[in-house]
Amino acid sequence: MASSQSFSQIDEQKFKSFHWLSLFTTGMGVFTDGYDLASIGVVLPLVLASFGIGHLTGFETSALAGSALVGAAVGALIFGALAQKGRKRYYGLDVMLMAIAALAQIFAPNLWSLIAIRFILGIGIGADYVLSPTIMAEHANRRDRGKKIGIGFGMMWALGAVFAALLNVALNAAGVSHDLQWRIVLAFGAVPALSVLYLRRKMPETARYLSRVAGDVQGARAVVEHIAGEEAVISPTLDRRHWREVFSQHARAIFSAALLWMLFDIVVYSGILFGPSLIAQGLGLSPTTFALLTSFGFSLPGCLIGVLLIDRIGRKQLQAAGFALAALMLALFAYFQKDVASAPALGLLLFGLYTLTITAGPNTVAGTGILGVELSPTRVRTIGQSITVVGGRIGASISAFLFPLLFGAIGETGVIFLLAFISVVGAVCTMLLIPETATRSLEDINSDSDADLANIAVAK
Repeated sequence: MASSQSFSQIDEQKFKSFHWLSLFTTGMGVFTDGYDLASIGVVLPLVLASFGIGHLTGFETSALAGSALVGAAVGALIFGALAQKGRKRYYGLDVMLMAIAALAQIFAPNLWSLIAIRFILGIGIGADYVLSPTIMAEHANRRDRGKKIGIGFGMMWALGAVFAALLNVALNAAGVSHDLQWRIVLAFGAVPALSVLYLRRKMPETARYLSRVAGDVQGARAVVEHIAGEEAVISPTLDRRHWREVFSQHARAIFSAALLWMLFDIVVYSGILFGPSLIAQGLGLSPTTFALLTSFGFSLPGCLIGVLLIDRIGRKQLQAAGFALAALMLALFAYFQKDVASAPALGLLLFGLYTLTITAGPNTVAGTGILGVELSPTRVRTIGQSITVVGGRIGASISAFLFPLLFGAIGETGVIFLLAFISVVGAVCTMLLIPETATRSLEDINSDSDADLANIAVAK
């Protein structure tokens, strides 16, 4: 098999056992991310009761909900820089951090210690947000790259969030005391994290990193042969440009991806963090019941729709349509807000359809981190991805820290209308700011093929 493109043997592969194993290896870490970030909203009333807190101040609410998010931004920046020295070198440290911090939550004696522990937990989550999508994308074939990241990041995150609610229901049904119940739920995040620690340490370094950044041609060939199951016919070119030069050329696309993730997270985290309490209360549902109904009825089907469409209709159309339909559902939910109390089924349907559309579209695209890894060349991919992750964490932190104040200032209806407007902005920005990347090789997207690098060298 001769090819002018060094990575075509990877790009043109069918989805095989290697891809399934790497999907599980990366996906279980993302499952842990979803579990850890969603579980605090599920057990929040139990946490407060255990610590003898009748009412949280706005700052305490924001700190508890947002500490892991701020930690994730810090972790993304740290590991985005570190992973320039190797993706695999740090793969496994992320889930180890998550496992240790998850277990430490059992021993939290008060609210502020729990907040501090969840900040450390967030550092591990942020590391995983950089490493997992990067490794998935660099190992993936071009036709299935969207589906692989959509399943491994988007769907596994949602499954982790659902499992947190299910475990809480099971412990409650078993008669476990409330003080022990929330500690078990939060600490259980260590189990899926540790389940893939060994596999992550055994994951091969990516051929793209080895050739473009490390200059290890023989290592790159060995990885290609491992994935393709045939002799590697490659002569990859080392990217000798300074990372700052490469980053400056692609900064617009990277920051556009960061903006889109930020807009998505502003909208979605308002529902994740406060839906099980504020919105569920208005619908006459318990937080756990609300979480399970929206997850099984709308979020998981939305993930499935997104996975089926992301490589067929493309990233831009899927995300823009999802944002637009989510805006419509939120606007209708806000408009009929006064009728929700007397007709909770209507409120649940409208909020559920919002959940389905935001999950199928923006969650499958921006929320999986796929834009950051696709729009960043290999030379700066983890740096670019870290910036897009920070964009998302800024959006989530805005929801955690600002929206409790907005609920008090403009009311629930006003906040929901505001989220609808932000969704419209997301749809417009999607169509204007990013190129279509579906089924294209990473080198084609970023103009850093062997021929491109050779031309750059000649020009210099």
